[in-house]
Amino acid sequence: MRKIEEQTLRSVRDEMASLPWSDAEIAGLVQSSHGVISGLQQLLHELDKLGRVDLGAVPPAEGISPEATTDAGS
Repeated sequence: MRKIEEQTLRSVRDEMASLPWSDAEIAGLVQSSHGVISGLQQLLHELDKLGRVDLGAVPPAEGISPEATTDAGS
């Protein structure tokens, strides 16, 4: 995956007029400066990794029994 560039997001904003992103917001997405909050690039990287997981090879959730779940309608 290529690194996301500010100009790419500006182009998306310009093409999709309903996205009212300011230049400062776009800069914040590209280079996160909020400490704990992941940058957009990190999020895209993690989503790319998740998309490569073969879910057929992953075991179902462990430690959760059907009896432990409740039905909202009962």
